[in-house]
Amino acid sequence: MALDENLAAVAPFAEDITYPVLVDTEHQMSELYAITNVPTVVWIDEDDRIVRPNAMEPGSDMFTEFTGIRCEGHMEQVRSWIRSGVLPDDADHEVQALDSDEVAAHLHFRLATHARRGGLDDAAERHFAAAAELAPNDFTIVRGAMPLTGVDPFGTAFFELYGRFQEAGSPYHGIPRTRN
Repeated sequence: MALDENLAAVAPFAEDITYPVLVDTEHQMSELYAITNVPTVVWIDEDDRIVRPNAMEPGSDMFTEFTGIRCEGHMEQVRSWIRSGVLPDDADHEVQALDSDEVAAHLHFRLATHARRGGLDDAAERHFAAAAELAPNDFTIVRGAMPLTGVDPFGTAFFELYGRFQEAGSPYHGIPRTRN
């Protein structure tokens, strides 16, 4: 599932994928499941139960040079689960709920996106700024706002965000991933 406003931007990532690709233009998934970074993976079984909560896992090695994280360890865990039903030891990890500032940040982000869609650019700008102030390390908010406000989501502002995130200890509401 992509947390995005721009369906055309998501389409190239969905090419040749044989399973459904959903786009959450309302960013409800990030609110409901305390997702504060992307990529995040949540394992859901055939009975629609979450069997492994939020984890910072890449689906490919596209950004390995940048993050130092390879996908193979995670993919091996997925294969083990599918083949033999074995879940990783961290599957019972309890995800910390969003705090009140983070909840308010997500609401400001939603208001900003709705204002933007309605052509209320000044209101959108105020709400995007409020969201970023309340949750400065939340990629779904700060980076998510970049393309919506004319900022290059892979430019200088992104690298500044990533640096702040690392300096803050890489805060995350799920199973953290370390370099491998």
